[in-house]
Amino acid sequence: MHTFQTQPSLPSFILALLFSLLLLQFFFMRASSSTQEVSQPQRDCSPSLSVCGSAEMHISYPFWTKGRLDSCAYRKEFEISCNPVYSSFEIVIESNTYLIKEIDYENRRATIVDTDYFGNWGTTTCLRPLNTSTLNYQLFDYTEGDLKLTFLDNCPSRVLKDPDFKFLDCLSKHLSGGYAYVTLQTHVTEPFKDCQVAEITILERNRERLFMNPEASWNEVLKEGFEVTWSAIDPGSRCWACVQSKGYCGYNEASPARPTCYCNGKTYPATCPHGVEKSKTKKLIIGGTTGIVILLLSCIFVFIVCLVRKPPTDNSIFYWKKKTYDTRNIEAFLENYVSLVPKRYRYSELKKMTNCFNDKLGQGGYGSVFRGKLNDGRLVAVKVLDNSKGGKGEEFMNEVASIGRTYHVNVVTLLGFCSEGSKRALVYEFMSKGSLEKFIFSDKLGSGHALDCQKLFQIAVGIARGLEYLHRGCSTRIVHFDIKPHNILLDDNLCPKISDFGLAKLCPQQESTLSMLDARGTIGYIAPEVFCRNIGGVSHKSDVYSYGMMVLEMIGGRKNIDARVENTSEIYFPHWVYKHVQLKESLGFLGFGTEAEEETAKKMVLVGLWCIQTDPTNRPSMSKVVEMLEGSLASLKMPPKPYLSSPSRSCSSTP
Repeated sequence: MHTFQTQPSLPSFILALLFSLLLLQFFFMRASSSTQEVSQPQRDCSPSLSVCGSAEMHISYPFWTKGRLDSCAYRKEFEISCNPVYSSFEIVIESNTYLIKEIDYENRRATIVDTDYFGNWGTTTCLRPLNTSTLNYQLFDYTEGDLKLTFLDNCPSRVLKDPDFKFLDCLSKHLSGGYAYVTLQTHVTEPFKDCQVAEITILERNRERLFMNPEASWNEVLKEGFEVTWSAIDPGSRCWACVQSKGYCGYNEASPARPTCYCNGKTYPATCPHGVEKSKTKKLIIGGTTGIVILLLSCIFVFIVCLVRKPPTDNSIFYWKKKTYDTRNIEAFLENYVSLVPKRYRYSELKKMTNCFNDKLGQGGYGSVFRGKLNDGRLVAVKVLDNSKGGKGEEFMNEVASIGRTYHVNVVTLLGFCSEGSKRALVYEFMSKGSLEKFIFSDKLGSGHALDCQKLFQIAVGIARGLEYLHRGCSTRIVHFDIKPHNILLDDNLCPKISDFGLAKLCPQQESTLSMLDARGTIGYIAPEVFCRNIGGVSHKSDVYSYGMMVLEMIGGRKNIDARVENTSEIYFPHWVYKHVQLKESLGFLGFGTEAEEETAKKMVLVGLWCIQTDPTNRPSMSKVVEMLEGSLASLKMPPKPYLSSPSRSCSSTP
């Protein structure tokens, strides 16, 4: 008996698949047809992509541009147009034209920059602000990220003694007597009353860069612009709530502060009803699922028919080959992605970058520091922590995660870390000038200062700003607890950076005091409340005390307690210098000869004396310290005489 084997017909297989695909398309069309009709009006106010040369921008409420409905914008004042000269979008506010760098719809703010900064601004090397930046406060306002400056132009005389006014040599006409300055002061008095005044706005984050080196950063800071917010027309973020509910905003003529929310062709006063989007999604899911099920059943049916009609062969067996992905490119990207979070290094990588820890830079209380070099050629400082003093691993990782997300020009940058078994290390940016300690202390008593008074003042202001940032500029307050000259590093330009956060404590901004089980810090800089709890609570004011002791050492050029001096009255420097200031005696003994230097030195002494007050409540905050340093000497009052503080057994060391 012969058995005849029949081959499955190829056309019948193709017809079955085509039939299944047609059924799938039919169910999808049925599911989407019920929602397609009501979606058309919604697209009218949905974000539209506009192109201007090489620039692209999504335009949405409250802004509008040509081609969009007027009802999808707040008012004509929010018109965005294309500037083909600069291939950028622009907006006109109070007759001034601004280029738009970025729009953040969620936070209702935009970054803009005056177009005059990009035009023909003459033959000078620095931009010359021509207009006072003004806003229509019914529509726009400045944000907390802005900083107001006063630009003074064509001043008749050169002023040398006022540190609050930064001289702009590149905008000054020396032969014709026209000098230019920039200042944070809003009220201009003599000798600047005859200058041409323009009020300009920059981003707050550029404050340090500008005032540390005005001429080098002037153009870049101006071209980064400033922020504006339109929260005045949308006080409750109603538009963003509408967008979050899958709707789009439009103008509400009856109540302009309450934008209309367009949802699937209908209008609602606030947000889209929860069931509108849900029902639409449900229909799509049902239709799509039904079509897919039919397609799968059809394929299974055709497959079974083929198996029944044809004996299995080697070609009838399906093999699924498992794919492997090359992850090296992803790893390379992660290794280079260190700008936002610190990179985690292997210990073998640290050995390679430090040449087996061959070049030792110094020794600290919690470990040794070595010079290293990254693959891109950047020099780094690798601090290998001592296992017996480094604390718990959890605390180490918490510190890395917190400090690693901070950024400030006066706080050293943490580039990475290593936590491998018992080995722990931190990788910092390399500071070529080393610590401040070697610039203010000398082995020979009375040998003078290595830095001039103005440079010491700039360093003191920079450190104050860094501490202000740690105390107020982070979402979680960081109290350093070990501010001293050894932990202040200097770069090539002698810009100070706070380092060594081994003793730092993190606490929420709303908490005024810290709970501590042990005293921490360095003798001579520890605030009295840290080791003597009946004086007051431990807080960020403890850093203020340490800062004050350090500033007095900077200006004195010696340790605050120095037994090498000839007279016993000079052993404790704060008492000695306090007496001179109280009696209004000259501070020439500090080694500063000119009148301007002595005035600056006196200002630093007064600020330092205020900072080392025994009662923490009498000390200024670091924000106030910055204000005192940048203000005039005449505005500083004489502080109470400070007491000599040192750890004592008579004090309670328990919380």
